[in-house]
Amino acid sequence: MFVLEVVQIVIISAAIIIPIRYFLIQPFYVKGASMEPNFYDHEYLIIDELSYRMRDPMRGEIVVFRYPRDPSQFFIKRVVALPGETVEVSGGQVVIYNDEYPNGKALDEEVYLDDELTQGKKKLTLGDEEYFVLGDNRDESLDSRSFGPVMRSEMIGRVWVRGLPLSRIGTFEIPEYNF
Repeated sequence: MFVLEVVQIVIISAAIIIPIRYFLIQPFYVKGASMEPNFYDHEYLIIDELSYRMRDPMRGEIVVFRYPRDPSQFFIKRVVALPGETVEVSGGQVVIYNDEYPNGKALDEEVYLDDELTQGKKKLTLGDEEYFVLGDNRDESLDSRSFGPVMRSEMIGRVWVRGLPLSRIGTFEIPEYNF
């Protein structure tokens, strides 16, 4: 009787946990310094996979995606430009050109960057389903400035909760860009 109850508990637990893990949320372990000071090496995050099944990624969201040059690796970066937009990295700024701002508008990133200028020079028009992503630690980040845009199909989900360390636990909101 006891063995039967244990088997039932295991089956019910698996029936609940497996769909949640594979369709709703996923754990993610931060490796490297590319998102400092917002995320540090060895932090444990929970990724929301469900949102991107119902809507597209938004500017400012922190996403986990498969590295375009090696899909076995997962990266974490911030979405700064959306499909159909032109993004220019120049003079320490990120400038977005779109229908609303045909002459361009510089992103105000002081909410999440520590007075850091965005290095490099790149101008790129994004196609359908393409996103331009940057690490918050711009000097230490391998991002769209190097490997180009990230396809929508490569995105796993958005950062929802920081689980560890407990002293930094919390959820994440999209910064206001006034776009």
